[in-house]
Amino acid sequence: MSPFSFLQRVNLADHARQMTLAQYAPEIQLEGLATGVDNVRTDVYLSPKFADTTRQHISKLLAKYGNVEDFLLEDPFARTIGAGPGTVGRPLGGSFVGAAVPAAALKTSSIHGQAKQAEPADFKKVLTELHVVALNYAKSQNNFSLDLLARLATIKFIRMEMSVQFAQLQERCRTRLKAYEGPRASMENKGAEMRDRFSKFQVNKKTVLRKAGQDIFTTLRDAEKETLARMRRSLFGDTQSATYDLLLNRLLFTSDGKDDFVNAEHYVMLGNYDRDPDRFQTMLEIAIAFLRSLNLLPTGTLDEDKALDNALNVTDNAQELFAGGTPEESTPKGKAQRTLLNGWVEFLEKESVLDHVVASYEAVPLLAEYSPPINPQQLKNALISKVERKRVESLLEEQGRISPDNLNAVVRKVEGTRGNDRAKVAGRYFSDFIRYHRDLRRFEAVLLAMDGINVIGVSNEKLRELSAINNTLHEFLLAEEQKPQEANITCHAILKADIRESTTLTRLLHERGLNPASYFSLNFFDPVNKLLSKYQATKVFIEGDALILALFEREGESGFGVGRTC
Repeated sequence: MSPFSFLQRVNLADHARQMTLAQYAPEIQLEGLATGVDNVRTDVYLSPKFADTTRQHISKLLAKYGNVEDFLLEDPFARTIGAGPGTVGRPLGGSFVGAAVPAAALKTSSIHGQAKQAEPADFKKVLTELHVVALNYAKSQNNFSLDLLARLATIKFIRMEMSVQFAQLQERCRTRLKAYEGPRASMENKGAEMRDRFSKFQVNKKTVLRKAGQDIFTTLRDAEKETLARMRRSLFGDTQSATYDLLLNRLLFTSDGKDDFVNAEHYVMLGNYDRDPDRFQTMLEIAIAFLRSLNLLPTGTLDEDKALDNALNVTDNAQELFAGGTPEESTPKGKAQRTLLNGWVEFLEKESVLDHVVASYEAVPLLAEYSPPINPQQLKNALISKVERKRVESLLEEQGRISPDNLNAVVRKVEGTRGNDRAKVAGRYFSDFIRYHRDLRRFEAVLLAMDGINVIGVSNEKLRELSAINNTLHEFLLAEEQKPQEANITCHAILKADIRESTTLTRLLHERGLNPASYFSLNFFDPVNKLLSKYQATKVFIEGDALILALFEREGESGFGVGRTC
């Protein structure tokens, strides 16, 4: 990067000597866990009740935020044409169909209703119960990694089900729309309105998934604050609290960790288009270049880029360098922070991104009014580009109902941001960018950890049984789903008992008129049989004059006793 005029006059490294930057690299380590049947990932089986409740909850959220809830409510008028008075709407496996029932059963149906559907409170309850079970199991095994495993498996399951339930909801809506295909005018009008909403539901897929994901994140965060964090501290202390911070990340419930609305509300808007100068990677390079100019890394650091990237994961570093954009200049450190802040402003100006930084904040209040139909990035660029602003105004004019007055007012505000105000915005931007950078790196660390987990579905019973037989399956079941299990076999021994010269002995017994079978039974087989219960052995088979026995040692038992071989 070419030297800046400000930097030619001031050596930023001299002023940065008072500062100390911390480093942090998010990671999740699962220790003491055997790999599953594929010898690569750890096998996990989650509670069927939790899985069913979660699916229903996700489906309802998607229908709610997609404005297609009524698609899941059967319209008797649409389905009972020609079917007579004995037809009612009922849910069927998540989709809803009209079914003919006897008239006498209508009263019974209205009294008893349908099978209980999961409510939002049910999801939170079963989610909390599942994690409480995981915590107790981890404590009993003295391995907190088991609780982390359950948390990661739960998040992975929810992320997978988001897209699955969206696809299933689409099919239900298509099936529902077929009921309005007919010649009657009233049905045609209703069908046209529903088809229009269904089309918007498909177009707004990312928005619907984002809103549902953030709703689920809120529920998970509430369960953590209300119950799980306190219980975990009581069992394991605070030693692993930093690791669990990675799991309370709202980016986990976005598709790729990049969403304009999530960024605008909780971090800072970054560019998405290739032509945007404030894209994440570009801003990351600018931030790393600035930190490198401060010469704050220890001497001999091998990988400077990695170390500086780790420094951008610590939110306190923004306060250390710039005091949040408002340094107190009455102290030597405050004066140094002011100088560093001015240097950061000139970095941004030189790269022609400072106007985008200012616009990224001023565009946020406009999103509720203009987006949709205006793309958030297009709206932000309209605040600093006359060409883009004219394009946006044309789109608003086509809509006919949205005035550009508020947009133009914000344009004037952006143009009037000068001097100290721009410095404050630049300092705030650095803080918000660091928070987003940290959470994005945490997001990547969690995805990496989840790649090592195989969540076995209820439908894959064969794989579940195989993993259980191999003692590589981690099951997290609710209390009512758990059954008493026989202790696992930890060792076994096979004993073979035979009689020497048994053929000669049999011939001699026959010559004396005696019964060889009863003789061997009384003097050989019966004494051995009496020993079976003592050593919990099993008679496997008899081969000629040999008796093969199997002895097993199980968890919690003291052993076979005499003759143990393992």
